[in-house]
Amino acid sequence: MSIDRRHFLFLVGAGVGTFALEACALAEKSPSENPSSPEPKSDTTKGAIQLPPLPYAYDALEPHIDAKTMQFHHDKHHAAYVKNLNAALEKHPQLKGRTVEELLRQLDKVPADIRKTVRNNGGGHVNHSMFWQIMKPKGGGEPTGAIATAINQNFGNFAAFKKQFNEAGAGQFGSGWVWLVRNKNGKLEVTTTANQDTPLSQGKYPILGNDVWEHAYYLNYQNRRADYLEAWWNVVNWDEINQRFAAASKFA
Repeated sequence: MSIDRRHFLFLVGAGVGTFALEACALAEKSPSENPSSPEPKSDTTKGAIQLPPLPYAYDALEPHIDAKTMQFHHDKHHAAYVKNLNAALEKHPQLKGRTVEELLRQLDKVPADIRKTVRNNGGGHVNHSMFWQIMKPKGGGEPTGAIATAINQNFGNFAAFKKQFNEAGAGQFGSGWVWLVRNKNGKLEVTTTANQDTPLSQGKYPILGNDVWEHAYYLNYQNRRADYLEAWWNVVNWDEINQRFAAASKFA
């Protein structure tokens, strides 16, 4: 078995169950056929939560993030979170009309029998819905606009912020995320969460975040998470992040 094949099976085993036998039958649609992604459909009012399509082709972020990783990450991993979340919410129709974000902010009010599922899969859905949007082809560079000013005020300069962010991501033990958030005091801070936990559950607003689960980078970077974290800045979408920063100021 080649090393690529081993890495392929590793990724599949990370969260898509018995997908390996289906790999050859995976839809061979052109990534460029993916429509632009709408806002994440996290509202339960109209029924099942929907998997938002990628706002760009699978290969659009290469060479920094490869097409195969993007395809499995979105079509299998994120899709599994949506499927599991919908199955849990079907058991409690009284939750209809609540957004996933609201459920995550008030996990103590979620029925105990589905609380863990909502935490894990609802978090996975919300985290990834943001993740796809804050990346774009030919992104990266220095931040611009209000977020640039805020980063300079809170961290001194972009280089200092980026160093702190990358070190936090590299130091996250096991699976998780690294974030730039607006905290309860209105300040920006770098933080990490384990697994698919979201800062929303801690009363913080995620402005940007990077997925440091191995399925997000292992095919291309293997165990070189630090290299992945550094390369990721080449696809960051500062326009979207500025919009999230503006929304953060309204978050209570």
